[in-house]
Amino acid sequence: MAGIGRRLIPLMDRILVQRFEPELKTKGGIMIPEKAQAKIQSAKVIAVGPGARNEKGETIPVGVKPGDDVLLPEYGGTKVEIEEKEFYLFRDGDILGKWES
Repeated sequence: MAGIGRRLIPLMDRILVQRFEPELKTKGGIMIPEKAQAKIQSAKVIAVGPGARNEKGETIPVGVKPGDDVLLPEYGGTKVEIEEKEFYLFRDGDILGKWES
């Protein structure tokens, strides 16, 4: 989020992600119509909250960190626009997995 004038810091166990851009062309150069593009379920983690609290008041840390590539559910998340860019907020428990590099 470097260079963004307004910063959003997630609270509790929320995670701010930016979805990867869909492919607009095939490798052969054919343009893909918007209706035929698949919904992107992978994203890059931009920021994370400190974590949820258990009954004893102890913080349970979030399972991902900024820079991780994650797998998102098909539906869900809260869309947030910051300086004309789309981001999404998910809870830690909603993230399906983390891609290894």
